[in-house]
Amino acid sequence: MADKVGFKRTVPSCTAKRDEPELVEVPDLRHLAIDGGGDPDTDACADAVSALHPVAYRLKFTSKGELGRDYVVPPPEGLWWAEDHAPFTSERDKAKWRRTLLLLLPDRVGDELLAGALDRVEAGGDPPARLREVRVEALSEGLCAQALHVGAYDDEAEPLRRVHEEFIPERGLAPTGRHHEVHLSDPRRGAPAKRRTIVRQPVTRLP
Repeated sequence: MADKVGFKRTVPSCTAKRDEPELVEVPDLRHLAIDGGGDPDTDACADAVSALHPVAYRLKFTSKGELGRDYVVPPPEGLWWAEDHAPFTSERDKAKWRRTLLLLLPDRVGDELLAGALDRVEAGGDPPARLREVRVEALSEGLCAQALHVGAYDDEAEPLRRVHEEFIPERGLAPTGRHHEVHLSDPRRGAPAKRRTIVRQPVTRLP
């Protein structure tokens, strides 16, 4: 039987200390991705999630059956951005948010396997409306500031403020790239107060 890989154990940057920002070096990683915008608590965001997951599970089954290598489908992630950080911190205006939803992929999953997975999901009947918007996106984040937030998504403003307004500038760093969240807890299960989310910001060292 193939060993089952769990990304939360094999990718060190998928762990973080609660409410304690730290610097981590994130390796180059590939993800399933789909774009969107606006309030995430809407049908549009749900439709994007519904497009990602069947492709992710089809790739998992193909990897196990054809390559003999099984893995745990990783937790959902997202890149988030706006004109500035106010919509995420002081304003908390979700209508201004833009996003790319992500699911981490193992290195062995290439374009050919993805194309086959899309075809199989489509042929299975009643495919997701946004299925053909799913793509592979490579991320090269490198040096990042991140922290573990435990609590509801709507309570992320304070840890984000600490990371962006205190931790990053105090270390002679500047943000670069998009705000990144790794949702370690399944939002469909458990109380919102117990949700575990890594909040991450790629950074660069100032001269």
